[in-house]
Amino acid sequence: MAKYSKHQISSSLCFMKIRHARIQDADIIVSQNIALAKESENVSLCPEIVSAGVTAVIADPTKGFYLLAEEQGNVIGQLLVTYEWSDWRNIPIWWVQSIYVQKGWRGKKVLTRLLETVSQQAHHHGVKSLRLYVHQNNTAAALAYEKLGWKPASYNLYHLPL
Repeated sequence: MAKYSKHQISSSLCFMKIRHARIQDADIIVSQNIALAKESENVSLCPEIVSAGVTAVIADPTKGFYLLAEEQGNVIGQLLVTYEWSDWRNIPIWWVQSIYVQKGWRGKKVLTRLLETVSQQAHHHGVKSLRLYVHQNNTAAALAYEKLGWKPASYNLYHLPL
């Protein structure tokens, strides 16, 4: 298994490169997050709030990290990893979220490469479980994840607005 540093990971197939986000990537991540929310949940996000959130993650690796798919210098997809600790299992769990592939690149293994890369990096860091959530109406995404080997969990997700 290849060794990955905490701050940089790359792999290539043809010209696609998977790498960690840098602060100069914030604008494209913000743009893709806004597109993701609109497309998957029909929600309009405030760009200033999204920008602050994206910048906070990139600036503070204890919050998580973004992986970006890049083709010839252009970001074409992304995902965000955040962390959870399981006291029941005494293991770290990584949550994969903000998964987005630009429309022209869907069906071209970008999602596969992003998820394979996060899986490899998780394994390298001793993570025993990856999790993600999918909006209940986003059946296309659910089917894509299942096709890649992800299984529905036996949990329902609840939230309490504060």
